[in-house]
Amino acid sequence: MRLAAHIVEFIAGLAIALIILDSAIRTFVLPRGNGVLLTRFTALSVRAVFDLAVRPTKTYQGRDRVMALYGPITLLTFPVVWLLGVGTGYALMFHATTPVGWRFAIRLSGSALLTLGFAVPNSAGAVGLVFTEAAIGLTLVALLIAYLPTIYAAFSRREIQVTQLSVRANTPPVAADLIIRAELAQFTDQLDDYWQHWELWFLELEETHTSLSILPFFRSPNADRSWLTAAGCVLDACAFRLSVMDQPFSAYPAVTIRAGFLSLRAIADTFQVPYNPDPDADDPISVAKEEFLAECKRMADRGVPLKADLDQAWLDFRGWRVNYDTVLITLAGLIMAPYAPWVSDRSLTRRRHRPPVRGNRSRSVRQDIN
Repeated sequence: MRLAAHIVEFIAGLAIALIILDSAIRTFVLPRGNGVLLTRFTALSVRAVFDLAVRPTKTYQGRDRVMALYGPITLLTFPVVWLLGVGTGYALMFHATTPVGWRFAIRLSGSALLTLGFAVPNSAGAVGLVFTEAAIGLTLVALLIAYLPTIYAAFSRREIQVTQLSVRANTPPVAADLIIRAELAQFTDQLDDYWQHWELWFLELEETHTSLSILPFFRSPNADRSWLTAAGCVLDACAFRLSVMDQPFSAYPAVTIRAGFLSLRAIADTFQVPYNPDPDADDPISVAKEEFLAECKRMADRGVPLKADLDQAWLDFRGWRVNYDTVLITLAGLIMAPYAPWVSDRSLTRRRHRPPVRGNRSRSVRQDIN
């Protein structure tokens, strides 16, 4: 009977250690977004604590100061959880393979895990366990050390473009301001090159913010800036360029919109944010026609040449925006993005996301870009 119990303890301990190792590899090493139950549970648990912490705050500045710590603290929580899990698993295995009590088994596991060496096993089998636990402990710490430069390098590249946008579109960024300043600076003929830079930014955003899934929660150094509000501004500016500006059609803003909504959808998939993978051009969006016409008037007043038929321009704009409207607004609520028109100013009702919508989500835009 006791032998059977020890066998069960050993198998349970081995399973825990393997689950922890698998979680660490999938989170820190695997170069793709991969939903790991333990990692997700840890992140959600930390988020629940932060949600309680921000609840008494009355201003965005207060929420931002609290949420600025969420990403770093969650990142540092991962190895703590993993080390505790490995220690627990090996304590079970030590108790199953050595004639010692629970206190010494836990002490032996902690000594091996942290390579302290103050507890020494007597049996050859236990010595083998000590070596493997010490190796796993060192590996987990090494993974975190190697992971930090990678995540901060990706963060830095992301923020350079976000900061540059504030020069052209203000802080918070506004799509109409980007178009107006381009017109005043006689820069509209160079916008195609500008869209190409943002297309590359979106491509890197998808790669980094799905494989480094904590990165979306790392906030900009300036509390009023965000990678998500910048994305929304650029996508809306591209939609303005295609729908309302009186200029020949260009494929560059269309391709940038496609790169943008595919990137945001990939990030949404990582966090199981629901959206319609195949929206119709006439589906409702969060921007009202009156808001669109007000921005058109503001652009026209500043000298931006617009198309005569604004009713058709609105239909075209809605046909572009419908591809990214839901994921943009919902992600803004999820990360508690700073205020920005047409993005986080309408995200509060979507802050709590529901279970994911399944299906093929790689669909073409509603407009023809060929």
